[in-house]
Amino acid sequence: MDEISTERVAELLETDEPPTLVDIREPPAFQRGHIPGSRNVPFRQLPDRVAELADADHVVTVCPHGKASVQAAKLIDSYEGTADATVQSMAGGLSEWEGAVKSDDAEPDEGPAAPF
Repeated sequence: MDEISTERVAELLETDEPPTLVDIREPPAFQRGHIPGSRNVPFRQLPDRVAELADADHVVTVCPHGKASVQAAKLIDSYEGTADATVQSMAGGLSEWEGAVKSDDAEPDEGPAAPF
């Protein structure tokens, strides 16, 4: 499966046609911090929700360290509706991401401060 660097993802997000970012973490982790504009589709829901990505031209999967996102990218790439899309996993995951991170939490929970 093709991987894409965090730097290249940051560059593509500044273009007129940014990729569709699919963050595969569970909702609480996503809400603590995610790349702005990313879509939360937990890995366990991905087989049932992959059709939501059928119109995407470029999909980048995101996870904490870039391991599970490789499997998610393979699943998305195998879906008939995304056959013409470029599907990549963000190498290094959020642990390597140096760009902006958005939080949806109104009040931080007592969990770890890391966004994953």
